[in-house]
Amino acid sequence: MLRPYEQRFPWNLDWNLLRTFMVIVEQRSVTRAANFLGLKQPTISSALRRLEEAVGHQLVIRKPNEFLVTPSGKMLYDQCLSVFGTVAKLPSILNAEEEALNGHINLTLASHVVSPHFDTVLHDFGARHPRVTFSISIAESAEVVNRVRQSRASLGICLIDRRPAGLDLELLFRESFGLFCGPAHRLFGRRDIRLVDLEGEPSVSFQTETEGGPLDAVARLRARAHLAPGPRGISSNLTEVRRMIVSGLGIGALPLHVAKRDVEEGRLWQIAPYSNLPSIDIYLVTNPKRQATAPETEFLSLCREMISRTPIEERTYL
Repeated sequence: MLRPYEQRFPWNLDWNLLRTFMVIVEQRSVTRAANFLGLKQPTISSALRRLEEAVGHQLVIRKPNEFLVTPSGKMLYDQCLSVFGTVAKLPSILNAEEEALNGHINLTLASHVVSPHFDTVLHDFGARHPRVTFSISIAESAEVVNRVRQSRASLGICLIDRRPAGLDLELLFRESFGLFCGPAHRLFGRRDIRLVDLEGEPSVSFQTETEGGPLDAVARLRARAHLAPGPRGISSNLTEVRRMIVSGLGIGALPLHVAKRDVEEGRLWQIAPYSNLPSIDIYLVTNPKRQATAPETEFLSLCREMISRTPIEERTYL
């Protein structure tokens, strides 16, 4: 039986504090959480302090150059995820009777996911279920994982640097990266390029081209070419990385199959190295705890059916 203060707790708690706490943990910084939410740092610090007072436990240890979630904080974060997921599903649950005929699927993708196999699934599903609507949003891979975990997305497609706890991963496709330059670059159009020709050249890169990050293999490709240290331009969006390469800001890496058309039309030129290029795996990310709607279940079933019947060799784009 609940004690009196336990009975009053959910009525007295400001539930917005739970959402703020989730963001603090996911951003691993009060400052970054404030930037993410568009609020001032003292406001976030105050919210954290009020929540700790409400639950009677220290949730986060903050020291210079250190951020640590306490055991109590980790347990509360897990419960916050559950609460947030339940709330996110309410519209779908309330409309459950109608969703046999219509509904909505919310997809969150990393920048510029190009997969003919996935496009075929999208086409086939749309033809079979014309009353189902879609929304597709683009986010960094880490944010894609967060939205799936929080049940803000039906499913996600992104790069993965480490397996996210509590989520299911299925390899959707594999892509190879090469280095490219734009029309104004001195190496454009040359077929005799050697690695030594690239030494010290300015470059542009993805934000995730970091050691241990999702594009760590691409970062090693850049190091192999001995490009100038520190990229001249950086972006989390493939379209913008491509723009910087075409504009001549520097050499950059792109998926070969994505850049193919630009090469054919004279906007990009592939340069050395031409062998032992890095392969990057792109995953379908789902939340097994999410109470999927009928359209979501059917769409995910079609995705998994395509994956199971199509060898990875055919889903590897060169």
